[in-house]
Amino acid sequence: MSGVRVLAAGPHALLVELGSAEDAEAFHAELLRRRAAGELPGVREIVPGARTVLLDGVADPALAGRLRTWTVPPLERGAGEVVEIPVVYDGPDLADVAGAWGVDVGEVSRIHARTEFRVAFCGFAPGFGYLTGLPAHLNVERRATPRTRVPAGALAVAGPYTGVYPRPTPGGWQLIGRMPGPEALWNPGREPAALLRPGARVRFVPAEVPG
Repeated sequence: MSGVRVLAAGPHALLVELGSAEDAEAFHAELLRRRAAGELPGVREIVPGARTVLLDGVADPALAGRLRTWTVPPLERGAGEVVEIPVVYDGPDLADVAGAWGVDVGEVSRIHARTEFRVAFCGFAPGFGYLTGLPAHLNVERRATPRTRVPAGALAVAGPYTGVYPRPTPGGWQLIGRMPGPEALWNPGREPAALLRPGARVRFVPAEVPG
């Protein structure tokens, strides 16, 4: 893996910068594997971003040098826990997304539901996961004018990502559906609080429209 930069992010933290989102996902998976194998003593947190991974609790000053020389295998998307999320495909932007994809409206839900996604990283709001899995030719632009309020549970796509809004918030992604019971996405009284965590596989299951 080329183009790896490792920067100090504090007295006991390192920030690894990768050349692409795919490299960041693969590097994050490798870090989790090596920590589970006992190769990263003291590392408490491993936090992925779009093209970075943060390590907190680094006790070994030589770790930065080793990280730069790692051989990291391609991401194995078929590994990891699976989270199934029920969703009703009736979003207000379905027709726009269908036009961008060159398919009819019904095909948008079929394509999306048969895709297996993976949580690349979390951010924006507690419980919001950035999910990858759609092929590049299905990437869509954000809305030209963001909405001032997107409802909790809204299923949305933008660029290479899919996401489900855990709470009402402004947003500019294209809305294609909704998740009944969005409170499951973030529950501070649960351990872990987030339903979607980096590295998890996600499948969207078409649900009946509530009567």
